[in-house]
Amino acid sequence: MPGTPDGIPEAAPAAPLPLSALVQTVEHLRSTSGRRAKVETLAQLLARTHPDEVEAVVGLLVGRIRQGRIGLGWRTLSAASDAHTPATEPTVTIAEVDAALSQIAALSGPGSTQTRARAVADLFAAATAPERNFLGHSILGDVRTGALDGILTEAAALAAGVPAARMRRAVMLLGDLGAATRLALTDPDALEAVTLRVGVPVQPMLASTAADVAAALAITGLASVEHKLDGARIQVHRKGSTVTVHTRSLADITDRVPEIADLARGLPGDSFILDGETLVLDASGAPRPFQETMSRFGSHAAQALTPRFFDVLALDGVDVTDRPLLDRRALLADLVGSDHLIPGLVTDDPETAQGVLREALAAGHEGVLVKGADTAYTAGRRGKAWVKVKPVHTYDLVVLAAEWGYGRRQGWLSNLHLGAVGADGEFVMVGKTFKGLTDELLRWQTATFPRYAVRETPGVVWLRPALVVEIAIDGVQRSTRYPGGLALRFARVKRYREDKSPHEADRLETLAALLRA
Repeated sequence: MPGTPDGIPEAAPAAPLPLSALVQTVEHLRSTSGRRAKVETLAQLLARTHPDEVEAVVGLLVGRIRQGRIGLGWRTLSAASDAHTPATEPTVTIAEVDAALSQIAALSGPGSTQTRARAVADLFAAATAPERNFLGHSILGDVRTGALDGILTEAAALAAGVPAARMRRAVMLLGDLGAATRLALTDPDALEAVTLRVGVPVQPMLASTAADVAAALAITGLASVEHKLDGARIQVHRKGSTVTVHTRSLADITDRVPEIADLARGLPGDSFILDGETLVLDASGAPRPFQETMSRFGSHAAQALTPRFFDVLALDGVDVTDRPLLDRRALLADLVGSDHLIPGLVTDDPETAQGVLREALAAGHEGVLVKGADTAYTAGRRGKAWVKVKPVHTYDLVVLAAEWGYGRRQGWLSNLHLGAVGADGEFVMVGKTFKGLTDELLRWQTATFPRYAVRETPGVVWLRPALVVEIAIDGVQRSTRYPGGLALRFARVKRYREDKSPHEADRLETLAALLRA
């Protein structure tokens, strides 16, 4: 292993990493507030980890086990804990945990529910109480340590002795934090060789928020001011006749959107990666509600999806992400033509940009994206290069819990506890709301939320932070009632964002900026 910071081993160990090492690390992270201290703690753990166990360790730490969803809910995990007395001494290794989870993931068919329950009970029988608690939260995606992807990416860079920027780029291009971490720890020089590859989805570039176009232009300077569509993010890859289409979470949906794949095959380029949005339009060409677009992803419904593109990442075998935005937009226009290019105008004049915003709203869209004219495509980052402006204050927040309703809502999960992303990556509660919930949404919440439950208290079902909901508000106010130090004013539900991951939710600092607006 390359040179490492003080206190980090020089070579990967031969002995299997004990599960207790992760438990101790997580306990330390929870008592640590500084980002740098968290990075160093995780770097020390990664340096102790055998290469064959790195991806399992990363998955457990971020609450996304590498086996994916394996059919275990909090009731099954609670029953497994109750089935045996906890072990008194830690003996379980990461390799044993990973093997057990892989065995559970492979179960299917008649009797698999009972077999799955026995398998997890056997795993828990060998674990201590703290190990059981950690495993349960990790499997449910509710680790809550602040050890999110960004911090762990920096830790991997520190442990491998490579620049953090190089590590972030590898994670972006591989689309897999665990795989990138293993590569960094085993062959750090190979990180430099990781390239953008057609067919391998990359993390999408994200936008920050401004109150109006003047504020956005003050951040970006000369910019491409483009319509912000009320659609679903897509990434389209083509190499020859092979086309794949991916969501913003990098899921492959090619077989569900044949019209987009066919359109991509009809474009003049032979090899490219495009970033854009897709939506359902009505007979007049106006956008239909966002939920109709998302429901189309889940079925082969009659509504056709119409794609519109705003960026190109690769073209004819060349990675163009480092080229200025205006150069990329010119390449994109030549490739897709005006019919499939999201409209925009290059300007640094607020009045001209306001005209683009009015045009977008008149067409039924959400607002505009103001993008710095000379900026590169920095995938997976929410910086100041792209700034979104919407006339109504709407924010993407995470559902932390839901309360059982009363009166007409008796028997339905109703009042939502809402969280934003805090400075340390934790989700911080900023308010509650039951407004805007239709009967259809109430039924959906009641049927869906139990799958994400991590515990119940009287009247409240607590959820792992997985569901993102778009909330409209009139503003925020200072408050000591919620941990975030502020409260939402007149919050109401607009829609659920099934296309967004929880770490794409808005940050507490973004909401706090409204106090100064």
